[in-house]
Amino acid sequence: MSAPRLSRRFKLGLIINPFAGIGGALALKGSDGSEVRKTALDNGGEQLAMQKAAIALSHCVALRDQLTIVTGSGDMGENTARDLSFDYVVCHYNNGQTEANDTQILATKLLAENVDLILFAGGDGTARNICSVVGMRLPVLGIPAGCKIHSGVYAITPKSAGIVLQKVIKGELLSLHSGEVRDIDEALFRQGKVMSKHYGEMKVPSELTYIQAVKMGGKESDELLLDAISDYLIEIMQDEPDTLFVMGSGSTVDAIMQQASLPNTLLGVDVVKNLEVVAKDLSARELLSITADKKTKLVATIIGGQGHILGRGNQQLSPAFIKQIGKSNIMLVATKAKLHLLGDKGLISDSSDAALDLELAGPISVITGYRDEVLYFIRD
Repeated sequence: MSAPRLSRRFKLGLIINPFAGIGGALALKGSDGSEVRKTALDNGGEQLAMQKAAIALSHCVALRDQLTIVTGSGDMGENTARDLSFDYVVCHYNNGQTEANDTQILATKLLAENVDLILFAGGDGTARNICSVVGMRLPVLGIPAGCKIHSGVYAITPKSAGIVLQKVIKGELLSLHSGEVRDIDEALFRQGKVMSKHYGEMKVPSELTYIQAVKMGGKESDELLLDAISDYLIEIMQDEPDTLFVMGSGSTVDAIMQQASLPNTLLGVDVVKNLEVVAKDLSARELLSITADKKTKLVATIIGGQGHILGRGNQQLSPAFIKQIGKSNIMLVATKAKLHLLGDKGLISDSSDAALDLELAGPISVITGYRDEVLYFIRD
């Protein structure tokens, strides 16, 4: 009897701030702070964040069999997931009166659960709390539910958040952009003064947009596109001087090394630190040893024309090494043209470890230009 085929479900992290926007209709200029929330509740303020989250998630009801929601207890997400009959797991319990630290604790636990994306309903304060934990480590998507929405991490409406989420779950090719997280001082706002402050950025998926293609002789220039990708990777390496960058095989990685004026093993694996090659043409065992207990990132591209990222021409990237660094430290590089040729086929991990391949499946960021990334998927 053949072994059953493994199938990976999309893991959606869900955070709802139950009190987001409660003071809006009462002209309280926000909902931050327990006293403001109490005043709002005492005066008939409505809690609408759960309703708005339900609107977004309703667009994914037809995908229930592909989706598991990981969330907090009660109104932080459990009730909404249950009401819409989604499979869900509760990883954080609160006493009903949620505070900012509940949002931060839940975000931390969602990272530990290796969710594919965090969907959250709230306002700028909620975005700020999540950003303090997640940063640029994981794609997020905000459902606007607060009094103040100055941050660029929110969809235009709950419905539009649901439409984008549906595309992510289906594995459609989407743009990833850096959205600003901003918040204002509510006390000053109530005095008529708007003081907005930048608190960070998070990665947000959106329907695919294109920068104007670079033209040369009427055709898109692969050389210039590779230069743009290379410049971005070199900038990242400069910003992380203590990180080991493992440079996988392939012509795209070779272009990065050439742009950095570094010697490269075209069909091998090299290690770069501080923009210097510190190890060349390593075996799987040597690579595992040199990166043990060190901050490490893998720069890899699509190999073989069928969408392979592991298992074709780069067997030095062993399952043990990939487990050691984790999916979040895999930096894929490719042109959008190459991804479009794959269509809806997705990328392939053929690491010789079925459990690892399943763990890697799902959305992944692909660098396609200078500070230009898209969200694609590794198929299961």
